[in-house]
Amino acid sequence: MSEQHLYYGDYLQLDKLLGAQTLESAKHGPPVHDEMLFIIVHQAYELWFKQIIWEIDSVIELFGQDVVDEQNMGTAIARLRRISRIQTLLISQISVLETMTPLDFLDFRDYLFPASGFQSAQFRVVENKLGLLPGDRLFLAGAEYTSRFSDEDKIRVKALEDEPSLFDLMERWLERTPFLDYEDFHFWEAYRHAVQSRIEADRTVVQTNPNLSDAEKQAQLKDFDLVLNQYEAIFDPDKHTLERDAGRLRLSHRAFQAALFITLYRDQPALQEPFRLLELLMDIDESFTTWRHRHAQMALRMIGRRIGTGGSAGAKYLEKSADRSRVFSDLFSLSTFLVPRADRPILPAGILDAMRFRYEE
Repeated sequence: MSEQHLYYGDYLQLDKLLGAQTLESAKHGPPVHDEMLFIIVHQAYELWFKQIIWEIDSVIELFGQDVVDEQNMGTAIARLRRISRIQTLLISQISVLETMTPLDFLDFRDYLFPASGFQSAQFRVVENKLGLLPGDRLFLAGAEYTSRFSDEDKIRVKALEDEPSLFDLMERWLERTPFLDYEDFHFWEAYRHAVQSRIEADRTVVQTNPNLSDAEKQAQLKDFDLVLNQYEAIFDPDKHTLERDAGRLRLSHRAFQAALFITLYRDQPALQEPFRLLELLMDIDESFTTWRHRHAQMALRMIGRRIGTGGSAGAKYLEKSADRSRVFSDLFSLSTFLVPRADRPILPAGILDAMRFRYEE
């Protein structure tokens, strides 16, 4: 241990941290009380964004190898779980900010123009590192999302669009999943039969349901045909490519099959951690969507239908952005293609044996 005594305030640089709240309202007259809350909440957001970036970078480093060390899986899962817990705080902080009334906000809002949360470069770094596509972003008052940044932030954020994202690395990791091909066992042929059998059973239930009119039956039977077409993308690489080109899928055919296989057989020991990893990616995606929607509702509550301080359409823009900002949407669609456990193809003994945990004396 160091012989020098480290002081708490010096270690955390509290003089710098606690002296970083400068009220704009005080520059123009008496300070507005609630501006302090507004600054501290947003500074807390930026600190948490910094921690999220720190965690994402570490997971990207672990999965950036040609082979992911199995000992690192627990580390990656723990760090993704930490991001998910941080997101819970991000969402709950909105409730703290909402203790400020719209009238309280109006007392200092005019002093903030044209500063805006849209200028949070760190949050855009988070989005790009996760893998949000540039084409999925909304224009901000007719300009791209980096238009309100300083030149330095614009260069930093845009550069990340060309670097491997967490999505890219997870896709490559899924593509390396074993067990999909095993000797003469053709899993996907067996699974296609299971899917068709399940849909035909459901179709029979509709056709024989006395509580449905003929029109209702025809409408539901037509839906079954649409579902079958979606299922074909699992089995046919060409149809999967058409779905990707249409923007309805993003993962490669091999990666999507692997994610579905992991989800179907998640109880197998070797697939338990991979499944938890996929769940956490969905948790993170869903939490950011929830945060965006809560942010939009708060904006509606605070400023109504006014434009935002950054020149956006305010709450309306935020709602649209929330709906278009999912990164791992393919993982959410997996439930469409599941069958009950009883209908899953029985895996060969060799695959089951390879997925076991063992301890032998």
